[in-house]
Amino acid sequence: MALIYANENLPLRVVAALRVLGHDVLTTSEAGNAGKAIPDDEVLAFAVQHQRIVVTLNRKHFIRLHNQHPEHYGIMVCSFDLDYDALARRIHEAIIAEPHIRSRLLRINRPG
Repeated sequence: MALIYANENLPLRVVAALRVLGHDVLTTSEAGNAGKAIPDDEVLAFAVQHQRIVVTLNRKHFIRLHNQHPEHYGIMVCSFDLDYDALARRIHEAIIAEPHIRSRLLRINRPG
């Protein structure tokens, strides 16, 4: 399905659920970038270099980055949700509904 770079604030249970749904998800830890306090612009640059969609809970900073640097492979900013499977399904459904996410910002909001 989609190539995703999961920012380190995305719960691993969401990552696992996205993988079950068929997505290729690379985590910050798997990329060797965990715990390094890498600035958000460098997170986005890494994702661009690897042609991956950034999925993050860090809404404010990545919305700003999208406005400053609109050339990327997609940014999905998510509301926090303790129902990790539901969050993964909303991300998955957004990817299915919007196959041309390049240079786009998608907001994945918790219902209600």
